[in-house]
Amino acid sequence: MNRPTDTDRSPAHILVVDDTPTNRYVLATILRRAGHQVTEAEDGTRALELLAGPGPLPELAIIDVRLPDMSGVEVCEHIKNTPATAAVPVINISASAITVDDRAHGLHRGADVYLVEPVAPAELLATVTATLRYARARRRAELLADRLHLLHRFTLALYSAPDAQTLVKVAAEAAGAIFRSDVAVFLTTPQGGQLVAHSWRDGTGPAPSGGPQVHPVHGRAATSGPDDARDGRPAAGPDLRCAPPGLRDPARRRVVIGRAKADRQPVVVVTPGDAITTPEDEQLLTQLTQAGTLALEALRSYSEEHALALTLQRSFLPERLPRTARADLAVRYLPASERTEIGGDFYEALMTPAGLVVAVGDVAGHSLDAAMVMGQVRHALRAYAAEGHPPQTILAQLDHLLMSVEPGATVTLCVILVEADSSTLHIANAGHLPPLIRTPDGAARYSREHGPLLGLGLSHPPAHRITVEPGSLLILVTDGLVERRHEDLEHSLRTLAALVEETGADPEEVCGALLDRLLPDGSDDVALMAVRVNAPQQG
Repeated sequence: MNRPTDTDRSPAHILVVDDTPTNRYVLATILRRAGHQVTEAEDGTRALELLAGPGPLPELAIIDVRLPDMSGVEVCEHIKNTPATAAVPVINISASAITVDDRAHGLHRGADVYLVEPVAPAELLATVTATLRYARARRRAELLADRLHLLHRFTLALYSAPDAQTLVKVAAEAAGAIFRSDVAVFLTTPQGGQLVAHSWRDGTGPAPSGGPQVHPVHGRAATSGPDDARDGRPAAGPDLRCAPPGLRDPARRRVVIGRAKADRQPVVVVTPGDAITTPEDEQLLTQLTQAGTLALEALRSYSEEHALALTLQRSFLPERLPRTARADLAVRYLPASERTEIGGDFYEALMTPAGLVVAVGDVAGHSLDAAMVMGQVRHALRAYAAEGHPPQTILAQLDHLLMSVEPGATVTLCVILVEADSSTLHIANAGHLPPLIRTPDGAARYSREHGPLLGLGLSHPPAHRITVEPGSLLILVTDGLVERRHEDLEHSLRTLAALVEETGADPEEVCGALLDRLLPDGSDDVALMAVRVNAPQQG
């Protein structure tokens, strides 16, 4: 059960409405002697003007029922029916309308209390105190509910933040909205840089229009430790020199730190001390800081996992392409952006006794598991090709491998053998995007023959054989280069073919041009291989 706080008995701004100067003087004098601030009005019209005017609303209105222009009951009803003033408690008071019906009528029309004159000063002050106590408790409850709603909404936004810069901005926006004050938030990013977000304008520049401003912290670490946070020194750096007085002065600010682990740099939230006035405020500030801390820890954990997985993924890819007179090769590999889990795109190229084997594939999914499957498939592909198996047999072997050791995993893969002593290509495609073939005269077409993707245990058709002219170009890609949300894949493939027709025959030039023109959106990995087939070596 909540106990009355000291603020429940603190002085208030009270509006006194009475057309009789003597009565108004008596009421105002009693209230002023008790420490209250009093504004007087002689009739209902003036009272409503004062309530509608600029400046803060009174916390309480004492209104005589018998007024010359309208009744005090009508004034009360107008106050209660106006959203801006509906929360102002009203005490109706009268020396003439004193029957039970009069009092019931006033209470039914909106009055919080109905007093009959003459009223003893002690009774008047006690009634005022009780009415204020109830009104203030209601306002505190409404404010707390509103702040809890904001805390919930901003907590979701914190956990949805894709990076530390967004997170620190959201945290500052949340603290400013919840406590309705200027704030500053400091944190150390997963990459080791330090950021501060604050809600006031810098120097003489314009006030922030897009929410809190975010800046890197230079020099001394603003989030160096809890001892600094307790005495306010995190805010002593250059980033708070132009802050409002409530934040600039260490003696007047409130600093809360949050750590996910003892060895982690903290999240530091700085607010003016007078913005945190109740135990509920303390709890809200602590919860907000903790939410920001846990959200940052999630970003750190993801960043560490992503860096580890990306390193592992790169270790699975070939270190170099083979140098052979049979073909000129170029490759590009772009991992998805830092906001996305790693994928399973891969490529391979190696010389075998039968000729040059090239391949591009994609493991379904985006995760560390997908990268692990990619590594297994690529190494197995290399082993099967080195043993001399033709492309269709390589696919069958890989399919059996997946069914045995990675059930449930699926892979798309296109394997092409460029025969060593002829101009024949053997194309075996397991559900992958079709390879694009550009002839020396610049015409491009897709080889669309394909079988099922790997991992389903289905049979694979024989490799498709085609003969190409020396100087022809093969383009193999993964879907990260061409697939776009809300765009038809066939349209994207036609765009790719048109761009290849416009470029030259140099594989490096083609790879660079395609990445420049197609602009991958970073939502998926991109593997791109260009192979210019040269004339077979005689002898």
